[in-house]
Amino acid sequence: MTALRDWAHALADIGPADVNQTRAATEEERAELARELDILSCDSLKATYRLKSLGGGRYAFSGDLAAEVTQACVVSLDPVPARIREEFSITLAPAAALEDEPVVAGDREVSSIPDTAPIENDRVEAGSLIYELLSAALDPYPRKPDVEFDWVDPKLKDGNQGPFAALAQLKRET
Repeated sequence: MTALRDWAHALADIGPADVNQTRAATEEERAELARELDILSCDSLKATYRLKSLGGGRYAFSGDLAAEVTQACVVSLDPVPARIREEFSITLAPAAALEDEPVVAGDREVSSIPDTAPIENDRVEAGSLIYELLSAALDPYPRKPDVEFDWVDPKLKDGNQGPFAALAQLKRET
């Protein structure tokens, strides 16, 4: 992810006071986001968030993001505009601390803690987190309203109803 690479905070800058930030993606950042997310366009992206020290090297990263994007319809490839609004709350911890704290899920150990993201290089990569949240919020199968998928297999032309037609006919005859 390179689009929001400048949306980062050094841990030394956070200190005891919370960091409250409102950021809007520039035109260049939105174009790069659209390319990275493989969508037609990212028309706007605004994130309001708060970074708060929880002690012990852990931080709370919470806020909301709002975006307007345009994706391609999975049927017709026509543009499908969408508005996204997501609230988030993520705990951040040093990457080394996350490796030392396995979580048991069922009968196996899981190496990461749910809703906890790693802090690497003494920086909170807010842009990477916002990117991941936006990516997860996108509709995986955007569909333009009233678009139907009307495809007929060319192998079934001439009245052939497919491999189970003969079985259905046998069932009717018995």
